[in-house]
Amino acid sequence: MRRPVALRLQAALGTLALAAAAGVVLTMPETASAAAGGATGYATQNGGTTGGAGGQTVRATTGTAIHQALCGRASSSTPIIIEVEGTINHGNTSKVSGDSCNTAADKIELKQVSNITIVGVGNGAVFDQLGIHIRESSNIVIQNVTVRNVKKSGSPTSNGGDAIGMESDVRNVWVDHTTLEASGGESEGYDGLFDMKDNTQYVTLSYSTLRNSGRGGLIGSSESDRSNGYVTFHHNLYENIDSRAPLLRGGIAHMYNNHYKSLNESGINSRAGAKAKVDNNYFEDSKDVLGTFYTDQAGTWQVSGNIYDNVTWSEPGEDNNPAGPDPQSNTTVSIPYSFTLDAASCVPSVVSATAGANKGLKVSDGSCTPQSPDPTDPTDPDPTDPDPTDPTDPDPTDPPSGTNLSLGAGADGSSKASGTSYGNVRDGNLGTYWSPAGTTGSISVKWSSATTVGKINVLEAAGSEGTVGSYRVVNHDTGAVLASGSGAGVIGFSPVSLEKITFEITGASGTPRIAEFETYAG
Repeated sequence: MRRPVALRLQAALGTLALAAAAGVVLTMPETASAAAGGATGYATQNGGTTGGAGGQTVRATTGTAIHQALCGRASSSTPIIIEVEGTINHGNTSKVSGDSCNTAADKIELKQVSNITIVGVGNGAVFDQLGIHIRESSNIVIQNVTVRNVKKSGSPTSNGGDAIGMESDVRNVWVDHTTLEASGGESEGYDGLFDMKDNTQYVTLSYSTLRNSGRGGLIGSSESDRSNGYVTFHHNLYENIDSRAPLLRGGIAHMYNNHYKSLNESGINSRAGAKAKVDNNYFEDSKDVLGTFYTDQAGTWQVSGNIYDNVTWSEPGEDNNPAGPDPQSNTTVSIPYSFTLDAASCVPSVVSATAGANKGLKVSDGSCTPQSPDPTDPTDPDPTDPDPTDPTDPDPTDPPSGTNLSLGAGADGSSKASGTSYGNVRDGNLGTYWSPAGTTGSISVKWSSATTVGKINVLEAAGSEGTVGSYRVVNHDTGAVLASGSGAGVIGFSPVSLEKITFEITGASGTPRIAEFETYAG
């Protein structure tokens, strides 16, 4: 028998009295509580996730005040840290208008905005029956808040029933030390606790509790919605969840050091070509904790160091492919960021002491002992940056040497201008070229098996030299940004083994014409 599932200050405000009446006050000086310790996982990639760091700090005690803080910024990308205290609900949340926001009355709306931190402070922040919606936005941090009982049917409704939902070209979100909970499943009016769809990428969910819901969350709204991914889940507690812990359609997800307890029907559901890397998790009193379920479109997984404590497995079927009873890897996943694993055996105790809101933002350093976080030191080097003192680091100014690996390889990219071809960038002929359909776009070189690349040479066609402005070089396999800068030419980075490398033009003075995209081992 199935177990029941129970459970931003306008800059133009004239006086502090007006601000207080609206439920928002200035806090001086800025506190160090927001985003303590810094983002982890895939949220560190693609330029990183810092939220509102460096911006004004405001205090909000109503949902309307959160929206006012967003709308009072100089622009939609002006950094801001919104400290929230108290209960945020439908009664104190209304739509606010402005040039730097796009809000709604029935949810906390982060739409077409960037560089925002929402952090619970003081006695805590509870979003009661009111979801948080992130749409067409980037660089968002949500930390130390509780979101509970958000419904898609019944009354009141909010955010399609999702506690936190992301959709439509969302990039770089870090959700940390949150409690996300419902009081039932779909039949009781609830949907997902943590959903990502329609091109949402570079997300980390860390040290959070998800419980008492029919659906933990999804990555991809349908089998064809495969533009999402690069998501990390670590040190989270999933408890009394029926399914979707998470559901992954396409893309890559990394799950490590999570405690899964009472997954009633299924757990990590890797489908539709997805890849799940599952390291040192503790699965307890649960059923079908990993596999492909409810579809014949399979996903894959790489497993290591997990503990399965009283886990039961169903029989395989046409739409059912459990990984157990003896889960084995059927893919490999390369992770572009550094991480330290706690032993799986201590995951329940570490997660119990750290996961969820109002836990003091405690974290783990891999020693199985919770630690109080240190505020991020902006002077510290990025651990993904090459060491400038290391003589073995590649020098981007050195000319490439060895074999041009692009010769004979494959190529694809974003939409191309009429009369051009992807293959023109790897044919060794400077007289042919590829152009994007506009001033920006991407071109990729790909191989049938892993190939080591440490340097590229991007050559523009005669007459178009200097057109390329800003760029990124991306490991297409993992989404890791290998290099960024401006101007075509020789670009070096730490050698990496991959099957596909992408040169992404993010700014240009006209329509670029790429004659050759050469690749070298070093």
